[in-house]
Amino acid sequence: MRQEAFAARHGPEWRGFESWLERRGGRGARARPAPDAPGLRDEDMPARYRRLCQQLALARRRGYSPQLVEHLQALVQRGHDVLYRAPPAPWRRALRFLAAGFPRLVRDQRGCLWLSAALFVLPTLAMFAAVQQWPQLAHSVFAPHELARFESMYDPADPSHALGRESGTDLAMFGYYILNNVSIGFRTFASGLLAGVGTAFVLVFNGVVFGVVAGHLQAVGHGDPFWRFVAGHSAPELVAIVIAGAAGLRLGLALLAPGRLRRADALAQAGRVGAQLCLGILAMLVFAAFVEAFWSSTGSIPAPVKFAVGGALWALVLGWLALAGRGGEAPAASAARGPRRRAQGATPHAP
Repeated sequence: MRQEAFAARHGPEWRGFESWLERRGGRGARARPAPDAPGLRDEDMPARYRRLCQQLALARRRGYSPQLVEHLQALVQRGHDVLYRAPPAPWRRALRFLAAGFPRLVRDQRGCLWLSAALFVLPTLAMFAAVQQWPQLAHSVFAPHELARFESMYDPADPSHALGRESGTDLAMFGYYILNNVSIGFRTFASGLLAGVGTAFVLVFNGVVFGVVAGHLQAVGHGDPFWRFVAGHSAPELVAIVIAGAAGLRLGLALLAPGRLRRADALAQAGRVGAQLCLGILAMLVFAAFVEAFWSSTGSIPAPVKFAVGGALWALVLGWLALAGRGGEAPAASAARGPRRRAQGATPHAP
């Protein structure tokens, strides 16, 4: 076969391969095209790379021009570098997931996320307002000695101890807050296995408790220390609990309404997505525990500073979840939708 005919026959393949290299050969966002990007799919590339190696061998054996051989050799070398390069370090993958993959995955659960927020926020607001109207309502939720303990922890006339706790060093309380917050978050997620009812109960229960405590302290005149304490860590902690609730509700939805999937497959799919969400939730709760132990409990910081930092953290957390990772799709979300697309006869793209 003449060189001109050889180049005309295989030229489109070479250009497609080169276009894929331009998308996948870089770093950062360029190396992670959207699943629906035009061109070759990732799963096609091993076979295409083997064909390119065969075409290079043919070009050499047939004595084609050095320019053509060098061009094919360069494509083979670049393909080898991309296909066989070492994966990024685990800490890089973790940072990449937190920076973009986790927010995209959270946004993909928007229906369950809104329901989870409603199950937590509405009882909180309702109980806070109810306790303001009927203060004795707090005694139907907590024993008198428990209410007295809350009052002593946020007593504005007693600056001898840190806000929000009775004893313990900052480091010891950091460990305690991690254990407490993470246990609540994972309990919220795992209880979704009870057809979602368990997750709904945990969200409503925590909303009622938070609303009653806040309402009681506000009613007895201890509201200022309480709000100064919760302002700093409330954004990562409460948002993480709501996300855990969304993951648990998705588990329940997979059991109750698996769609075209088998119930076991739908549950496994929701479990994989929930496990990835739990990684981000864990990071948020550890950060919240750090802020709670070393910042929120410091009573000497003026209230305007506490509220300014709290507002900034709310803006950062909500902005990160709403905007980070735009222009792409979370790999887990793509994989989660894969079985449904196959059931509908569509061909899934590689993440």
